[in-house]
Amino acid sequence: MAYRHPLRPKVSPEEYKLLLRLRERKPAQNPPKPIIKMGDRLSDGFAAVMGSWRFIIIQSVILSIWVMLNGVAFVKHWDPYPFILLNLVLSFQAAYAAPIIMMSQNRQAAVDRQEAKHDYEVNMKAELEIGLLHDKVDLLREQEIVELKNLLLKQQKQIEQLEEFIRQKESSE
Repeated sequence: MAYRHPLRPKVSPEEYKLLLRLRERKPAQNPPKPIIKMGDRLSDGFAAVMGSWRFIIIQSVILSIWVMLNGVAFVKHWDPYPFILLNLVLSFQAAYAAPIIMMSQNRQAAVDRQEAKHDYEVNMKAELEIGLLHDKVDLLREQEIVELKNLLLKQQKQIEQLEEFIRQKESSE
């Protein structure tokens, strides 16, 4: 029996080209390194401070002192009830804090997208490599089966020759 053609690879030519590109880039060994600018560091630090319990506690203490001092002031109220100046200060804080925190979130989202893309490339390379390994194992198994079949055929011929030799030997006796 003639040797069959090897199994068709399960990886398409486009996927193989992608695999070659990914092999050159070695994505698993070269994770993305985001460039963090000074403004990014500032917005990250600001967001970390604004989003902490420490900030909330300190701000709550300051607001309580402000309200108490203005509420019980005997001599002069610098911000009498309904605390217009306090509302203005808190409005300014919110007006500046929100965009800075959003800048930090946008930068983190960009980093997350870049990491997700990197993870996808690593996973794609692994999937394609595993597919090629499966093809190689299947090909080796197929070659082994062909070799075993050829050996069995050869052995069968030898057995037939031995049987013929024994028949001739018995008939000559």
